[in-house]
Amino acid sequence: MLEPSLRDDIESLTTKLEPELIDFRRDLHRHPELSRREHRTTRAIVERLIAADLSPRVLASGTGVICEVVGTDGAPPLIGFRGDIDALPLTDAKPVPYRSVVEGCCHACGHDAHTAITLGAALVLADLAKQGSFTGSARFIFQPAEEVTPGGALDVLADGGIDGLERVFALHCDPNIAVGHVGFRTGPITAGADRIRVTVRGPGGHTARPHLTSDLVYALGQVMTELPAVLSRLADPRAALSVVWGQVHAGAAANAIPQTGYAEGTMRCLDARVWESAHNRVPDLIRSLVAPYGVDVEVDMHTSVPPCVNDVQATEFMREVTAEMLGPLRVTDTDQSLGGEDFGWILGRVPGALARLGVRSHEVADAGDLHRGSFDIDERAIAVGVRVYAGLAATDAVR
Repeated sequence: MLEPSLRDDIESLTTKLEPELIDFRRDLHRHPELSRREHRTTRAIVERLIAADLSPRVLASGTGVICEVVGTDGAPPLIGFRGDIDALPLTDAKPVPYRSVVEGCCHACGHDAHTAITLGAALVLADLAKQGSFTGSARFIFQPAEEVTPGGALDVLADGGIDGLERVFALHCDPNIAVGHVGFRTGPITAGADRIRVTVRGPGGHTARPHLTSDLVYALGQVMTELPAVLSRLADPRAALSVVWGQVHAGAAANAIPQTGYAEGTMRCLDARVWESAHNRVPDLIRSLVAPYGVDVEVDMHTSVPPCVNDVQATEFMREVTAEMLGPLRVTDTDQSLGGEDFGWILGRVPGALARLGVRSHEVADAGDLHRGSFDIDERAIAVGVRVYAGLAATDAVR
């Protein structure tokens, strides 16, 4: 539990910073940068942290920032916070003053808000440390390249970004939750996500004589229909292992069996152990499915991200602190998602939790979904996130 005076200080400093953080977020929104190209964003973060007498460092990969706020006890940080900083290759479709000026690029997932929240919490704690009221320490991770694979979480791990941490936390914008609320879930909250490409080859031939060649179209069809069916019987249903095809191509004429074809899709799973075992099992299953048809098959599985699994104790800690900072009625449950989130790589090394930050205005019944050019947030959510992060760090320091 926090002393009421410290909680009031966090509230006061957050309120004071809120207009600046909104402007900072809008500047990022106006000038989005794609994964591993976040040079302007990185400079903006570094400059503001230096202005607060902090010592940020840029990741060895060239973008992204790590910065520690060391409190009065001088101990190294045991708690960390991640905010992702990259944008998406989408056209901004919003008629707002801060609309993206970069053609074909916009913040359609809320990473600009995540960056502003992570920055704001660092600034609040830095002020508290100067006042002598923040005794702990915290590490702030401004992660690049969340939207691509291999993701920037691996850059953070390679650069020692979580070394020494005992717990790490993240917030992600959720347009399904009203602003002012935060959603929690223990265990898997997002899925492992991989891309699968199955390429089949044969000699080709006439559709009148399939028995004289290798009917690769039929073989490809067997893979597309039978692989999901077989997996549903080999994996625990609670793992939610699924394969969904997004594109398929074979041939150019109705009366000709082609020489090559391919299908491409995604495999998703909520159970880390099942996800790992599927990487070996799926290629073997595909080869067995096409074996009767005499085609050559190549299976390319591209590992994207593991399931994001929230630690029980860390999730409960985050829930309790959020209730204290915002009020118990602001805490809610949230659903699992089969979307991927590369914070899963970090949670595979250090216990922690990812929570859903409400960004839907109360006046809006349907705020749409993420990864749309029309996506926007209720900017009051930024101060909410700052209060949660700062409260977590301050509470961790007095436990």
